[in-house]
Amino acid sequence: MHEKKTAAVLSAPIDVLTWEHALARISSWAAQRESRYVCICNVHSVVTAGQDIAFGRVVKEADMATPDGAPVAWMLRKLGYADQQRINGPDLMWKYCEQAAQRGESIYLYGGMPDTLDILQRRLVDVFPGLRIAGAYSPPFRAATNEEDAATVARINASGASTVWVSLGCPKQEKWMAAHRGRVKAVMIGVGAAFDYHAGTIKRAPGWMQNAGLEWLHRLCSEPRRLWRRYLVTNTLFMIGAVKQLVFGRARQ
Repeated sequence: MHEKKTAAVLSAPIDVLTWEHALARISSWAAQRESRYVCICNVHSVVTAGQDIAFGRVVKEADMATPDGAPVAWMLRKLGYADQQRINGPDLMWKYCEQAAQRGESIYLYGGMPDTLDILQRRLVDVFPGLRIAGAYSPPFRAATNEEDAATVARINASGASTVWVSLGCPKQEKWMAAHRGRVKAVMIGVGAAFDYHAGTIKRAPGWMQNAGLEWLHRLCSEPRRLWRRYLVTNTLFMIGAVKQLVFGRARQ
């Protein structure tokens, strides 16, 4: 198994790894039904980790934290890991489902709107006929009661799924996964808007924008009122922090 190596991007420890290693690590944990969680870290996640103590702890204690946003991968390259690719949520989910279908492995979908989940399940089974979807659940926006939470955990564990794909948005999904490590007997992966992208309810940026590190701009233009603060404020804070780290070396592992 690939040895775990991390590097600090601002204050967040991000894994240095390839697509092959990321997928292999998840599948190895999944095969044993290990209770783990994976954070997909973009600029928003990295900046929030430095502002929110509880969230920062969640990222630091993750079993794997991948460099999602292009700027995060770029920072790792600047820190000496020249070949680091962007390991993003939507593509990680898609690649993993393709492999899971070949193995006859089952997955669980947690989060998203009910209509989105219905469309997503049909699309995944259509594209990956061998994929087993053990269950799907759209939780209410309010906090779950202890009884509801216990029922959710029991339902996921009884389903036999070895991975749980979580789409609750950042930082809610990361905090949910951390709170359920040791209880949910599966690998939990927080993939943000991946459910909407794959269901087609939100249009993803074209490939050239993704490759140019402009996927955030596409999302901002699509949902300006909801996302302007996230992108304009956090992107600025990230740039300031990145300059400090690269020039003054103030960030610590």
